[in-house]
Amino acid sequence: MANDHSPGEKGRLLSFRHRRSDELRPEGSGDEFAKYRHDEAPDDYRSRMIMNIVAFVFLIVLIGAGLWLADTMAAMRKTQDCVLSGRRNCAPVETDRPRW
Repeated sequence: MANDHSPGEKGRLLSFRHRRSDELRPEGSGDEFAKYRHDEAPDDYRSRMIMNIVAFVFLIVLIGAGLWLADTMAAMRKTQDCVLSGRRNCAPVETDRPRW
């Protein structure tokens, strides 16, 4: 690879000319984003709030299902560890009424 600069030179300075913003716009371009603007229609805040509530309830249900699943997996792992270690009576006993 050929070295284009002398040993004492640290680098090159390239000059770029500054462009105006109208030069960056392609020729014949109008307002392409006008169809995406909704300036004439007011926002429907009621619909937006309803969708936010639906999303919030969905997230709460999703988090609840995740916590239930994690708790169930932990209980199953505890029971499986008990059984695989060779112990007996590993299953929890549920009673309907307390003993006196």
